[in-house]
Amino acid sequence: MNTSLSASASGADLLLWVAVPYICLAVFAVGHVWRYRQDQFGWTSRTSQLLEHRWLRWGSPLFHLGAFMVIAGHVVGLAIPDSWTEAVGISEHTYHTTAVWAGSVAGVAMVAGLGMLCARRLLTRQIRLGTDRSDKLLFPLLSATVLLGITATAAHNVFGAGYDYRSTVSVWFRGLFVLQPQPEAIAGAPLLFQMHALTAFLLFAAWPFTRLVHVWSAPIGYLARPYLVYRRRATPAAVPTAAGRTRSASGSGSRRAA
Repeated sequence: MNTSLSASASGADLLLWVAVPYICLAVFAVGHVWRYRQDQFGWTSRTSQLLEHRWLRWGSPLFHLGAFMVIAGHVVGLAIPDSWTEAVGISEHTYHTTAVWAGSVAGVAMVAGLGMLCARRLLTRQIRLGTDRSDKLLFPLLSATVLLGITATAAHNVFGAGYDYRSTVSVWFRGLFVLQPQPEAIAGAPLLFQMHALTAFLLFAAWPFTRLVHVWSAPIGYLARPYLVYRRRATPAAVPTAAGRTRSASGSGSRRAA
């Protein structure tokens, strides 16, 4: 771990941008082990499709498609240094333009889908009564994280002068995973980006204790599963009888011959 960070970061910065993230990541890892050992039968999304399906039909695909796009954008923006993208011929302007507009589309889809899912949970009595404590924590926290992220993008990079988070937030984020935290890199970031980062780590901490664990149980094995072969049962041949009737070879049923 970087021993010189205390000289350039205050105690509050060390708490917010070093201690809190590491605590959340530890809870994320240990919590999943505990959940799997103690609650394997609860390792599910607890679908409520039988209670209401009209809102779910549109809300779930929009949310999941937007979430996949947002996660992919965050992986590129946070985990991959800008020097790598420039090395493969992607200029900073091209990356910035693509990230802003693709991220905006993904964010709108995710917000619309999440809004529908939250609305059906609030407006459908059976679903509302079946909402447990983990859902009451998850949905507000997830909504806050998503809304803060899209608000930060819109305020600074769509309608604002632009903010290069890859030189600050991304540097801090990568530093956490190589045990060289740089809290000073995010300490000067705009407030919306800071709040988005904090709520995201709090979401990681809550993850193992909510329905989000179902993302690790995606049925990927079905892609490589061999086909199931179904054979039609052959119709028994008709056997004529002396009385002018016909019957099947199995002896069941009869009809008069034409």
